[in-house]
Amino acid sequence: MNTEKPLVTIDNVVKHFDISGGFLDQLSFKGGKFELEKTTVKAVNNVSLFVNKGETLSVVGESGCGKSTLARVIMGLYPPNSGEVRFDGDRIDNLNHEQWMPYRKKMQMIFQDPYASLNPRKTVRQTLEEPLRFHNPKMSGAEISDKIEDVMGKVGVDPAWITRYPHEFSGGQRQRISIARGLILDPQFIVADEPVSALDVSIQAQILNLLMELREEMDLTYLFITHDLSVVHHISTRVAVLYLGTLCELASAHDLFYEPRHPYTRALLSAIPKVGESKAKHIKLKGEVPTPVNLPSGCVFHGRCIYANDRCSQEVPELLELDNGGFVACHGVEEGRDMD
Repeated sequence: MNTEKPLVTIDNVVKHFDISGGFLDQLSFKGGKFELEKTTVKAVNNVSLFVNKGETLSVVGESGCGKSTLARVIMGLYPPNSGEVRFDGDRIDNLNHEQWMPYRKKMQMIFQDPYASLNPRKTVRQTLEEPLRFHNPKMSGAEISDKIEDVMGKVGVDPAWITRYPHEFSGGQRQRISIARGLILDPQFIVADEPVSALDVSIQAQILNLLMELREEMDLTYLFITHDLSVVHHISTRVAVLYLGTLCELASAHDLFYEPRHPYTRALLSAIPKVGESKAKHIKLKGEVPTPVNLPSGCVFHGRCIYANDRCSQEVPELLELDNGGFVACHGVEEGRDMD
């Protein structure tokens, strides 16, 4: 299903947030004089990756690693400080509101908490018909009703519930309605930002299977944001691993789970409980998690990596392409060091 031309490409995207506050918050007294100090959260740092048509690219990492920020930059909800975002070859990160409109139909987002993302004052019908009327003003009432009924059937929600409000549904049903809203405009690309993390385990599998079925049925492309590696293995074509807003590794789901290269990826995978193991084989990381306000020098992971040397603390590793088509940013892999 994948083609050589990516549907979405991001090149060296940087997104930082100024949290300095007001004038008095920035004021400090040093060396006998007053100075203004800026405080910046470095959420995404020179990230480059691509999403092929028809695939599911999952982005994983610890909380606060920049996964959701990256997704929002791609969707135009945050402007990047630098770098480029392209959709089907067209640059979209520098567009104004009107120029974005044609891409809003092609790119949709499913949020983590369906109760927060659905308007509590609108019925299911009002929620689903609003984007249709906005983007397709020439659609008749009958066409809108047929479209809503068709999408509700695809996501497994009874069309008879069309007059209900969000509070009248369970969490799984609300997420199905959120998925229906994302599908109502027949998009090509969907960003799913932890769409199952707020659901019961028994419901998670249903939603994941639904997303996989819809990908095949509607020829969709997903960017899937999650911290749950078991979910990643189930749904992904490829996986990108972020740490402190930096891309550490990008590989196929099979290669990442069975032949991880970056030490951080290995540590994440070692924390997954495995059936039949008498003793957990966790990789214990050293040190504390740094803050994105003060990023470490060199490799951002060197302070916690058990394989780090002097080069790791001084030089930022470049993204290295591997023989299997994956990418890794690690001096140890580049130098061929034994990290087993």
